[in-house]
Amino acid sequence: MRLIRGLHNLDASQRGCAATIGNFDGVHLGHQAVLGQLAERAAELCLPTTVITFEPQPQEYFDPEGAPPRLTRFREKVVALRRFSVDRLLCLHFDRRLAALDAAAFVQRVLVEGLGVRYLVVGDDFRFGRGREGDFEFLARAGERHGFQVAHMHTFEVGGERVSSTRIRRALAAGDMQLAEQLLGRPYRMLGRVAHGDKRGRTIGFPTANIFLHRHRTPVSGVFAVEVFGLDREPVYGVANVGTRPTVDGTRSLLEVHLFDFAEEIYGRHVAVDFLHKLRDERRFDSFAALKAQILRDAAAARDYFALAS
Repeated sequence: MRLIRGLHNLDASQRGCAATIGNFDGVHLGHQAVLGQLAERAAELCLPTTVITFEPQPQEYFDPEGAPPRLTRFREKVVALRRFSVDRLLCLHFDRRLAALDAAAFVQRVLVEGLGVRYLVVGDDFRFGRGREGDFEFLARAGERHGFQVAHMHTFEVGGERVSSTRIRRALAAGDMQLAEQLLGRPYRMLGRVAHGDKRGRTIGFPTANIFLHRHRTPVSGVFAVEVFGLDREPVYGVANVGTRPTVDGTRSLLEVHLFDFAEEIYGRHVAVDFLHKLRDERRFDSFAALKAQILRDAAAARDYFALAS
């Protein structure tokens, strides 16, 4: 999959494709259904597939403080999309100029002049352009004028309810990791590089792999049983805390993972952490000794979880 940042990096040889547009936050089962339809039709037409997405996401641009926490950072989204038949990922910088484009100008500049789209599939709730004036009917009429076909995916449901990024956020906030996994088609995952921390965990016999999340807000918080991938042997089971570590007056969101029966130096390694089961919410303890006692209980609970799950 080729990543293209901005229309200015397109060239004439890349015109002519089957495309879809959206945030694709989480790349969940609903997104996967769209990607499957896109790949199937592109193969019939002998066209490359292109996913068009935005950074930042439009809601983050218009309301940075009120936007919901992302399920996937951009790098995580790129990794997830590589699992599917996506030839190109076009990332458009969502700024004042892009926000000001009306629907007709977006179609002309991005779909027609930029990509030469011949087939476009969108979700049934897709809206675009200044004031969200563009919808499926608008695209269908534009397609007739410019010579591209437009199709939409009907609502994809699990358990009688629409699969959406919002529904997944609700599941994660409630600690329902099993429902989140059902909606995503895989366990909820975070990626990151192992960094040096304050090494307090070593002093109580619980060294941790520390991963800075680089997020304004996270969709998960608390203590979890996790699996870690990206090391020389995988998966490695562990117990993880996501939060600000109030007992030690932390301020930055951090993912700390204690790996079971593991003693290798892994600073600088890129790892993937799958969240399988929530053990408890994060809370402040009155002393470091009380925190240590709770960590012992958390580790035992996580080990019990994996013993039952195996």
